[in-house]
Amino acid sequence: MKTIDNTKEFYDICTASNLTYKQKLLHLAQAAENSVDPIERPKEADYFFEHGGIDYMCEGNAPYRPRYICPDYGKFLAQGSEFLRLRPAESLDDALWNLAMVYDNVPSVTSRPVYVGQLDRMLDPYLDGYSDEEVKARLRRFLNYIDRTVASGYCHANIGPEETRAGRLLMEVEQELANAVPNFTLKYDPAVTPDDFARLAVKATLTCANPAFANDRIHRETYPGDYTVVSCYNVLPMGGGAYCLDRLLFPRLADMASSVDDFMDNILPSATGALLEYMNSRIKFLVETSNFFETSFLAKEGLISRDRFCAMFGVAGMSECVAKLLGLHDGRAYGTDDEANDLADRIMCQVYKQVLGFPAVYSEVSGNRFTLHAQAGFSDMPGVTPGVRIKVGDEPEVFYDHIRHSARMHRFFNAGVSDIFPVEPTAKSNPDAVLDVVKGAFAIDDKYLSFYSSNGDLVRITGFLVKRSEMEKFARGEAVLADTSHDGEGNWRANDLADRKVRL
Repeated sequence: MKTIDNTKEFYDICTASNLTYKQKLLHLAQAAENSVDPIERPKEADYFFEHGGIDYMCEGNAPYRPRYICPDYGKFLAQGSEFLRLRPAESLDDALWNLAMVYDNVPSVTSRPVYVGQLDRMLDPYLDGYSDEEVKARLRRFLNYIDRTVASGYCHANIGPEETRAGRLLMEVEQELANAVPNFTLKYDPAVTPDDFARLAVKATLTCANPAFANDRIHRETYPGDYTVVSCYNVLPMGGGAYCLDRLLFPRLADMASSVDDFMDNILPSATGALLEYMNSRIKFLVETSNFFETSFLAKEGLISRDRFCAMFGVAGMSECVAKLLGLHDGRAYGTDDEANDLADRIMCQVYKQVLGFPAVYSEVSGNRFTLHAQAGFSDMPGVTPGVRIKVGDEPEVFYDHIRHSARMHRFFNAGVSDIFPVEPTAKSNPDAVLDVVKGAFAIDDKYLSFYSSNGDLVRITGFLVKRSEMEKFARGEAVLADTSHDGEGNWRANDLADRKVRL
């Protein structure tokens, strides 16, 4: 096992003027984890790490908890918890307080929960005997608690596809609060979700950028049992989660190639194979050495199960990759150029085939294979457009052409892929127009859409929500509550997100 001297990093964190105490604590924990390097990896992986072609997504050198954990909170409410000394919830107040207590004990790569539950189904049975106003008063306090304590835009809540009283009240309250945390995703199926309920979701998203829309018809076939949407639109098994999410950075791999043929025949398969082997090493360390599943009360009490975890193979930067490989200029761009789009399709076909042909350890829930994710990207990665999205500034003029391109690329990703569209504020007066876009997109197998008002304070960055006002404070050197504002501010500038094409 190698050790790494991080003394200067420790000092810089301790003396930072733009981090809160809690943020310093989290940064120090990660720096400590990165002071050791116990995981064996193939020499090829070292080569691609050094050249920036593969990346382990800030998971730390010695993973001691899965990256994403999706407990069965409904089971928790029904049975209580011996570890937390909580009886089963018998009232709405019990349910909300019990959830608040368990959230503080659910880890992730951010050290806070990335999933707070299918809130509508969980809370709906507890609403009898309460008026709407009584419920909403409690939901306001509960959602504010999550926003102020979890304080990470990677935190997600799910609703739908069925209409529920709880789902309706959650969306009404969310419009009032306009919080950045949690992100809400509506599991939407036009065959199940009534138009009035979906219309309320559209009005909410054009008010507060929540909820986003997931294609439930497709996603519910991904795993045996129920699924969740967490973090940046990651689709994961309920009662399990993701061991890790590691990624190929396509533009860096393109820089290493002498031609399209060299990229396809040598660089891409070598990098993909190295990352697959490395991911298995990370999973083995987590399962066999870290003792997480042996020590976690979540596992002991049946809220998670080791055999419902898998790992996500991510990709990012397709737009820049094909531009480099083809030497695109003079208005030719991925998204609108047939040669670029066909090369992107060819690249993903090759990655898809190689990933699905590789045996993943301890991944029973996904058929002992890795799942594929269109990874969102970080602020320290300028020139890497998230996943297979079209680069800002290169979007097709016609909105439906953009949707059709997205659907073509979405087919490769079973563990999460999305697109983000700012829309004219006037669209709020015509929610049926936005709903028609969602219906049409999902009919051609687009998997995930999100919208926000182009003049609103809340904006989506790569998948998570932040407030423009909070990003501006952080840019001035001020400390802010949600640390996703840090990454959001850098990403907003680095990838020109203010210039996204406004639709409708």
